[in-house]
Amino acid sequence: MNGLDEKLAKGPGRGVPPPPAATARPDERLLGRSPLRRLLGRPELGSVVGAVAVFLVFAVVADSFLRVSSLSTVLYAASVTGVMAVPVALLMIGGEFDLSAGVLVTSSALCSSMFSYQMSVNVWVGVGVSLLVALAVGFLNGVLLTRTRLPSFITTLGTFLMLTGANLGLTKLISGTVSTRSIADMDGFSSARAVFASSFTVGGVDFKVTVLWWLGLVAAATWILLRTRAGNWIFAVGGNKDAARAVGVPVARTRIGLYLGVAFGAWVSGQHLLFSYDVVQSGEGVGNELIYIIAAVIGGCLITGGYGSAVGSAVGALIFGMVGKGIVFAEWNPDWFKFFLGAMLLLATLLNHWVRKRAEATS
Repeated sequence: MNGLDEKLAKGPGRGVPPPPAATARPDERLLGRSPLRRLLGRPELGSVVGAVAVFLVFAVVADSFLRVSSLSTVLYAASVTGVMAVPVALLMIGGEFDLSAGVLVTSSALCSSMFSYQMSVNVWVGVGVSLLVALAVGFLNGVLLTRTRLPSFITTLGTFLMLTGANLGLTKLISGTVSTRSIADMDGFSSARAVFASSFTVGGVDFKVTVLWWLGLVAAATWILLRTRAGNWIFAVGGNKDAARAVGVPVARTRIGLYLGVAFGAWVSGQHLLFSYDVVQSGEGVGNELIYIIAAVIGGCLITGGYGSAVGSAVGALIFGMVGKGIVFAEWNPDWFKFFLGAMLLLATLLNHWVRKRAEATS
């Protein structure tokens, strides 16, 4: 037996050392993420930090800010914005805008009021017709976007101008003035007010029903984003619509559905506006679309799409409510409100950018 045969006969561990074993690397998909990484990966982290900072500032400078009754006022202001900020946030996660959202709120309120009054029907009939009209506008926005492939800024700007003119023109044509007639004495008004503009008491403090609408929409939107296939579609379309289409995501249906969601939010807000005051001014709502977008951006949504959360939009709306009412409680000049709003927008955008970069660095 020659030397080579002897080595082979001895086998591994005797004459010939075994080959080095390959270092096994676990699949990264199976590795658990640390709590810090999960925290840094949350899009609403920056808005939560901002909300705490705003709360502490007004807690120090305004004694009345910490009263329970003040909490009710802040939550009401936040809910009025938040009801619309939630669907707008979903739309922005999907990579689109809706500049007609503010005036659509007024349009839905005008439609409910004028249809009920002019047709002398139960108020709930007008409410139902208003829902159909609002959804039709949302569907139109979605179809125009998908068929023309124009930027959503252009298509919804056109809808914004059309609704603004229609609100004023039709109201003056039908009512003879720039506001609707009172429907407070019509059938169904009391029950409709109970649904859209009533109050409930908790611990001796009155809260508006819009807070429940707001929390319900946040819960529903969060479930859609995190627990359904539609949520995956929304993130995919916002991240890269061409790549999403290539893997079978129904891009057109997803976009139309998002605009229908904004229309539904506008309908809820419009009914609250109507049944809170029983008359509607036709010129209201202009400029509110920017407030909804600001709340979503402060809450962590990216302008470019594909990133954000419904919870973040709720925190953004809460910050908006705290600043708006905190300035009043602190007896500051309200003329500075827009300045603080702009500063918050810039700081929140920078903070969200930093948080996202940190999340990417630790992933």
